[in-house]
Amino acid sequence: METLSDYLSFGFHSSARMIHSGIIFTAKASSLLKMFAAGKPDHKQAAALLRESFESLGATYIKLGQFIASAPSLFPEEYVTEMQKCLDSVRPVSFSDIRRVVEKDLGDSIQNLFYSFDEKPLASASIAQVHAAITKEGLDVVVKVQRPDIQTTLKTDMQILGLLTRVLEWITPEFKKSGLSGMFSEFQSSILQEIDFIQEAANIEEFESYLLETGEERACVPRVYHTLSTQRVLTMERFYGMPITSEEGLRRYSENPRKVLNDALEIWFSSLAKKGFFHADVHAGNLMILKDGRIGFLDFGIVGRISPNVWRGMLLFTQGLGMGEPRLVAEGLIAMDSTHADVKAEHLASQLESVFSEIESLYLAMLDGDPGNFDESKINHMMFELKAVSEKNGLKIPREFALLMKQMLYFDRYVKTMAPEINLFRDTQKFVTK
Repeated sequence: METLSDYLSFGFHSSARMIHSGIIFTAKASSLLKMFAAGKPDHKQAAALLRESFESLGATYIKLGQFIASAPSLFPEEYVTEMQKCLDSVRPVSFSDIRRVVEKDLGDSIQNLFYSFDEKPLASASIAQVHAAITKEGLDVVVKVQRPDIQTTLKTDMQILGLLTRVLEWITPEFKKSGLSGMFSEFQSSILQEIDFIQEAANIEEFESYLLETGEERACVPRVYHTLSTQRVLTMERFYGMPITSEEGLRRYSENPRKVLNDALEIWFSSLAKKGFFHADVHAGNLMILKDGRIGFLDFGIVGRISPNVWRGMLLFTQGLGMGEPRLVAEGLIAMDSTHADVKAEHLASQLESVFSEIESLYLAMLDGDPGNFDESKINHMMFELKAVSEKNGLKIPREFALLMKQMLYFDRYVKTMAPEINLFRDTQKFVTK
């Protein structure tokens, strides 16, 4: 905020947002405090009330719901299961609002900045929407534009959520023991990164640097046009192709679809092993087979970074899962938390027996079933079981582990269609290029 009008606008918007949030919480979630204050909360009912409130309140809260849904190692099962219903699908912002953001940030009219700029968005989500455009130089680009006032909304919402966190911890010691403040801090950090398009551009170029350093020519990322980008506007090269999950697309643009899938796995795992850096949102729309046969990685708003300990533990864990060896699974969990090296693998493995049978049956069901049928609730339940056993032994499962597991399971679902002989978990190390 640089001008007096910006400050006045923030004050007005912030006040209006607080009033609106208060009305929503009063109307839909006032019974939550009573429930927790009574000391016997019905967590399933509380989760439903929270989810309804989140959806009514929009962007920040939808993202919070998705954050909870993505972290079964951190949150109670009832909340993770309910928050899977939070959909990041919202009405598009009017083009006049998009124009205003673009022109204010880039300092000129859209007509002077671009040869053409499509008014109808290619995609719309709670934080930003994407428009196709052509630059004055005739380059095909996509322009990712934040929704108006989203940063002010997020700032206000963070103040409200911070206060709510402290109130909940004061009313219910159960929340304080669970590390609610730490979870809030982690969420705040992740969402603030997601709305910083300068950081997203840096993430794209970090991955591009890795591809260049390793001489990797099988994959690419979109070029960022910095003169047409700011913290709220991100202009990138437009890719043409089809999702890598599309059998039709793979066969159309490659003579060897199986190799394309294998290449994608090698590139993703190698960046993880060598740099501790990974794309943490590789769903169908963010991984493409391009017309020239290369693999295009898109949307680096969410990335993960892991320590060597977590990577070593992940390798042991996945190998144990793929080979049916509980002891390796136990060694993997121990390796992820080097501060508890005194935990005995044999003891932990014996406690993991029941969980392991559930993991194994889930994995076999995924191998034999329809690749399109991905029951995330079962994956989350597995993570809860692992969390419970690990915590009983003084171990803490890092959130990055849950992110990695989900990405691997998504990948596993994809490859079963075209390359059923690949055992992603047993052969994880084979996908790391030398």
